[in-house]
Amino acid sequence: MNLFAYLRSLGGKLFRRTQIAGEMDEELREHIALRTADLERTGVNRAEAERRARIEFGGVTRFREESHEAMGGNFIETLAGDMRFALRVLWKSPGFTVTAVLTLAMGIGANAVVFSVMNGLILRPLNVPEPKSLYEIERAGVNDGSQSYPDLEDLRSRNRSFDDLAGFNIPQVGFDTGDGSSQVWGVQATGNYFDVLGIHPYLGRFFHASDEHGPNSAPYVVLGYAYWHTHFNDDRGVLGRVVEINRHPFTIIGVAPESFRGTLVIYSPNFFVPMVNQEQIEGTSYLSDRGTRDVLMMIGHLSPGVTPAQAIADLNSVGSWLEKTYPRDDRQMSFALSRPNLFGSEGEPVHAFLAGLMLLAGLILLAACANLGSLFAARAMDRSKEIALRLALGSSRKRILRTLLTESVLVSIVGGAAGMWAGSALLHWLAVYQPFGNFPLHMPVSPDTTVYAVTLAITLASGFLFGAVSIRQVLRTSPYEVVKTGSAIQPGRGITARNVLLAVQISLCAVLVTSSIVAVRGLVRALHDHFGFDPERSTLVNADLHTAGYRGDRAMAMQRRMIDAVAAIPGVESVGLTDVLLLNDVNASNVFSDHAPDLKASNAAATVYMYHVSPDYLRAEGTALIAGRSFTWDDDRDSPRVAVVNREFARRVFGSEAGAAGGHYKMADGTRVEVVGIAEDGKYSTLTEHPHPAMFLPIAQWPSNSAWIVVRSGRNLDTLGAAIRNALHRLDPGLPAQVEDRYSEMVTVLLGPRLAAQTLGVLGGMGAILSISGIFGVAAYTVSKRLRELGIRIALGAQRIEVLKAALGPAFRLLAIGSAAGLILGLLAAKVLASIVYEATPRDPLVIASVVLAMAVLGLIATWLPAQRALSVDPLILLREE
Repeated sequence: MNLFAYLRSLGGKLFRRTQIAGEMDEELREHIALRTADLERTGVNRAEAERRARIEFGGVTRFREESHEAMGGNFIETLAGDMRFALRVLWKSPGFTVTAVLTLAMGIGANAVVFSVMNGLILRPLNVPEPKSLYEIERAGVNDGSQSYPDLEDLRSRNRSFDDLAGFNIPQVGFDTGDGSSQVWGVQATGNYFDVLGIHPYLGRFFHASDEHGPNSAPYVVLGYAYWHTHFNDDRGVLGRVVEINRHPFTIIGVAPESFRGTLVIYSPNFFVPMVNQEQIEGTSYLSDRGTRDVLMMIGHLSPGVTPAQAIADLNSVGSWLEKTYPRDDRQMSFALSRPNLFGSEGEPVHAFLAGLMLLAGLILLAACANLGSLFAARAMDRSKEIALRLALGSSRKRILRTLLTESVLVSIVGGAAGMWAGSALLHWLAVYQPFGNFPLHMPVSPDTTVYAVTLAITLASGFLFGAVSIRQVLRTSPYEVVKTGSAIQPGRGITARNVLLAVQISLCAVLVTSSIVAVRGLVRALHDHFGFDPERSTLVNADLHTAGYRGDRAMAMQRRMIDAVAAIPGVESVGLTDVLLLNDVNASNVFSDHAPDLKASNAAATVYMYHVSPDYLRAEGTALIAGRSFTWDDDRDSPRVAVVNREFARRVFGSEAGAAGGHYKMADGTRVEVVGIAEDGKYSTLTEHPHPAMFLPIAQWPSNSAWIVVRSGRNLDTLGAAIRNALHRLDPGLPAQVEDRYSEMVTVLLGPRLAAQTLGVLGGMGAILSISGIFGVAAYTVSKRLRELGIRIALGAQRIEVLKAALGPAFRLLAIGSAAGLILGLLAAKVLASIVYEATPRDPLVIASVVLAMAVLGLIATWLPAQRALSVDPLILLREE
């Protein structure tokens, strides 16, 4: 039979269902009538003959269903019938249905949200042409994609594996469109950036390598679509307009397409400018300096037919040539490739965090399925009479199982839809989440086809998983035993599948509760840790002078005027200035002992974090000075070089704190520096770092255009901020001044602990809800099945505590077993939690005690109503009912 004939036959069966059903019923009546006639010929009367004929024939409904199944094209009708029956059954038990749907909504919704985030940040390729061949080039072993501009040019011209290579970094500038300067983030890229990516402009044109003719030769800017939309109101006449970037004129030549948000997944730049104009953008130029890695990332498309392994070998050969041609003992030029999404390999902590969340979300779903499996098993037991009756009337076990699975899958689909709906609302909030002030964070977490497909697969799998729990009970149901005893299976006192499922569910929920308590404990540690500075009553002013066009001596003079202006504000206790902010960024340098034979990197005494600060900076930060003195404005370029170092510096370079005071060391350029003070250790790069050496140098001796003003005051931030902005505006109306409290600037380093606490807290809450519902279910079911026994116990004089033991003992035993297993699993999962939570330690006695207390409280909440019902049993009423 050809395809056309088959489809025509199938269509006939689908659209002539009534006619076929009528013909089948007529055939069945004829068959019974013929058998009735045969029996009449043997002398049986008409009524008896019809009765015997129907008995011999069996269940007419069953025969009709089997006949329909034997026919092709009957799947849709059968499925529709099963769904109608399932809906009627579920509608009769609204409490059970709502509980099941909400339970699944939590499990499936949690998995959908976490997978959508993982899909958007890790799995989904960048929205550029041919993303599969696009790679980031990193330095092998250090998870760092930065390169110097000269090295980038040599790698681009000498490699034979990439069509071309482009580089970029992400500067913050003072952007003035005519209404005053504001701090804006963008991308500073090589001239071939857009050509390498194969991106075409939405409006105007892009800059190209042909536009570059030396330093500051391409004063062009391309606007990001979102920035053009919000700040220029979709004005297509913006092309050719001149704007100021750090008080230098740049001409707008184009607008990027709406779908292009750069080549970092979580960063949506507001503009793009050529890297040859680096001096105007950053205040200085490193385009000819091989020692400064000013290119944040280098990307390119592999040439057709070239494998990543071949490309790495090719790049390493170029790296070997660079090492020999430009020898330097700290030069490492071997390479690796990664996908340019979350900063390549530098995004591995985020990968670990999301993988851990995916695991915990999976535990939520498993706990939900175990919960529902237990509920469906109990429900199948309660429906034993109905199942036995259907079996006695001729229904097959296969058909009964199919209807039960249809019920479970239907519940799962509704729960999955509810979970996806709630998850979509949360994902929409995440997509517009902006925790970093004016930093243009972009979270591409909106669900796509992949997310919906995976959610549907999880939904169907969950329905079959917990629906399959009742299969064993249906297969064991004996209609004869049900008629005789009134139940398929009498409630026993041994270990049952439902008990095992509940114990597993409680243990999984205990793991989630443990994780959430560990996360909260980690956040408390993060907020109250010793930073080496005091963020309380500390206000920051970001007044980066190079964005306002200040250079050299003009910048130095303005910095001092800014400090004096802010210090004169009433209520200000102290004011300091630094070029690099603690726990915000790092600037490292090698230092050498005063007796080092030469200044090779291999002879360095330590690699030290370096800060150029004003005289009163340490006091403004709240950093304790252990010994010696701080700086004065007399420590300038005409006086001997001095420094304040931390304790770790003193131990590393001088062997002890006592030996450091008054001692000397050398900088990488040979400058000899005297230690005049020793400060306490602190946190400089991350919260989790080990003690690291740091030195503070007078900004008057080491000038810098960058400027963070640290203000210590007890005044309200709003009034203090307004006073600071007014004071700086009087100095220079074009000076950008962003004022914020210290904790707001620390949002980056505190984001991990906060997200972990919030996310794991939500998952722990879900686990707690599942624990309550599971324990409540088994306790309520046990009490309902043993009401008569409990009534007899009360009638015989049993004490209340004995009745509670009999009614709730099994539930509490399962709670204890499951909680102990979950706590042990939580302790064993310390390494997994450590990858998610700051200073995670499930072995903390406070954590263990909190978990035990939390699970006990959950058990009491879950058993409260069943306990009340057990204690309120009236033996007289039960005897009357019997």
